[in-house]
Amino acid sequence: MHLDSIDYKILSELQSEGDLSNVELARRVHLSPSPCLARVKALEAAGVIDRYVALANPLKLGLGLSVFINISLKEQSKSALAEFEQRIAEHEEVMECYLMTGDSDYLIRVAVADLPALEKFILEQLTPIPGIEKIRSSFALKRVRYKTALPLPS
Repeated sequence: MHLDSIDYKILSELQSEGDLSNVELARRVHLSPSPCLARVKALEAAGVIDRYVALANPLKLGLGLSVFINISLKEQSKSALAEFEQRIAEHEEVMECYLMTGDSDYLIRVAVADLPALEKFILEQLTPIPGIEKIRSSFALKRVRYKTALPLPS
């Protein structure tokens, strides 16, 4: 799908405020509602718009500790990587998981309430996963920048 400047404006508005009505979105991007809705539907059908979500405040939900955990596996075979990825995806605390280059195989970010909750996650959820060789964690002291909107051409 080829995107034009109006598509990017629509995406920019929806990334900032996903619950905009079509009428308000159309007003902001200078279209009438019907063509605006058609463009949104086309963006959805093409998979450019993946989904609409509400972003919850972790502090308001008692999840005040954000932890980055580097994980090294004993082996890096396709089957070992696939098993780890399947198992790690089962845990609600895991917000993000990336296969990495460098010293560790994976970097995960977990959201937990506090240190006892982190200890429980590591000992009861993470270490039982077969094939893990090393776990190293770092705590986020302060969130300096956090955004969910992707950079778009102006």
